[in-house]
Parts: sequence; C-alpha cells; structure tokens
Amino acid sequence: MKVRVNDVGPRDGLQSQGKTLSVDARAQLIEALVGAGLRNIEAGSFVSPKAVPQMAGTDELFSRLPASDKVRYAGLVPNMKGYQLATAAGAKVVNVVLSVTDTMNQKNIRMSLDETADVCKAIVERGHLEGVEVQAYLAVAFECPFEGLVDPEVVARYARLMHSAGAAKIIIADTIGAANPTQVRQVLDLVVPEVGADRLSCHFHDTRGMALANITVAVDRGVCEFDSSIGGLGGCPFSPGATGNVATEDVVLLLNSMGHDTGIDPLDLVPLVHLAEELTGVPLGGKSFRWLSQQRAKLLGEAGHVG
Repeated sequence: MKVRVNDVGPRDGLQSQGKTLSVDARAQLIEALVGAGLRNIEAGSFVSPKAVPQMAGTDELFSRLPASDKVRYAGLVPNMKGYQLATAAGAKVVNVVLSVTDTMNQKNIRMSLDETADVCKAIVERGHLEGVEVQAYLAVAFECPFEGLVDPEVVARYARLMHSAGAAKIIIADTIGAANPTQVRQVLDLVVPEVGADRLSCHFHDTRGMALANITVAVDRGVCEFDSSIGGLGGCPFSPGATGNVATEDVVLLLNSMGHDTGIDPLDLVPLVHLAEELTGVPLGGKSFRWLSQQRAKLLGEAGHVG
C-alpha cells in the first residue's frame, strides 16, 4: 500500500520553539525535506505574527518554495482572513482546525465549538468552489487537556460535518499525545464508514510513546496518510515534557518495514535531523535515530572503502 507521509515540522514543529527562525532558515529546512523525498509538507501558518511570531513571513516563504507539481505545500489558516492571505500567497492546500471540545476552542481561539465549526465549514465550502484543497483537522480527538476523554461519537459527528462540506481530507489529531491503540480503533471504527479511509489522515504526538502503535492500528483500518515531524520537532503547550509530533524517521522506517511504500529512504532523513537541530538549537531524533545514524555511517563507510 502506498502511504503518504506529511511532514509538519516547518509549521507545527517550529511554532512551539522558543527560537524564531528566519524565512531563509525555514526555506532551507523545507528544501531539505523535499530533497530527501518528502512530497507533502505543512510549510507554515497564516496567523497574526503577534500571536505566533515563529510563523511571521509565511506569505514570503510560500513565494520562495521550490515549484513542483509533485510536492504539496499546505498552510494552516485560523479563519477566513487567513484563508484569503494563504490563497493570495499562492497556497493550493490549506488546513483548518476544529477542536472537538468547546473549552479547547474557547481557550485557543475564543470561539465556541459551534462557532468554530461554522467558520471551518465556510472555509471548506469556499475552497471547494475556488479549487483550493481544504483539509480539516479534528483536534483533541481522543482527549482534551481541559475536558478529558472525548466521546468517539463526537469525533464522528464533526467528521461527517466536514466531509459533507467538501473537505479534501479529514485529519484525526491526537493533539496532546494521549491516545492509545484501543481509542484509535474505537474512533476509526466509527469514522471510516462515514467518510472512507481514503479521505482520512492521522496526526499523532508521541508524548506517551504510543504514536507508532497508534499508527499501526490506523494502517490496519485502511488509513494511508500520516503527519509527522522531522526528528520529533515540536511539543504541546498543554503537555509539559511532551516530545512533539511523532518523528518522521520513525514513521517512515515503520511503514517501510511493514512493506508499505512511502517513497522515502529513512537513511536520507538522518542529515535532516542534524539540520533541524542546528537551526533550532534543540536536541532531536526519534526512537530509531541512533540506529539509523549507525546504518548510514556504515553504508557511507563501505562506499568510501569501495571507492
């Protein structure tokens, strides 16, 4: 099975860092991801630079991305103004975020759940009319930091809503990294029949070390797209000590080892982890990083010896 790996490091990973990278540095990271075989990248978000200074200049960034009909660059938008900024910058794929609990929406964007759903629905519908691919994230789909466990029926309800509005993809997001395989199975068993596995993606954080197990369950349910972040770059403000999104190198290695086709060699991701470390000043690397580094060094050593 072909599985799409979407690296969200340039947006979800960088926006949680204390260090704000220049547009040049962000472009360098994205170009390196493309060079390593990533064909799906969340490049940035079109939000107020006062609220998220790490994402300032995303419009300039989009104008500098390597043009390619084989690479999908997505931009996150919080509202209709963000959508307009994104499309003006040339974004062909935009992401909206609908937290499935009322308190999370109130804390995050000062809107109720119903108000947020209406905004996301309007953006999805407008994108559908204008030929813009709009993907809908269902955040805190398993557990909310304010309201606790989420009823899978609630997730299915909003998946239906975004699907009926015309969302190109529904992304089930474990925003704080609290999900376990049983919960993933319960949610997907309700959502897959509603929207189809081909219209679903999953976004897992590895806060409790269960992201790879959760991905395995999702693959078994037919899901063939997953978010990840190079080196596990990122974190969650609601989970102190969270290790961020599941590492891209771990996801690629897992899927390739299971016989799926990601189109990416995990050994090619090792230099990218080092690059992300250099740019952010943060130690990075997924569960498999040490082993992958050893394998890459061995391969390069053998190549040098033969040469």
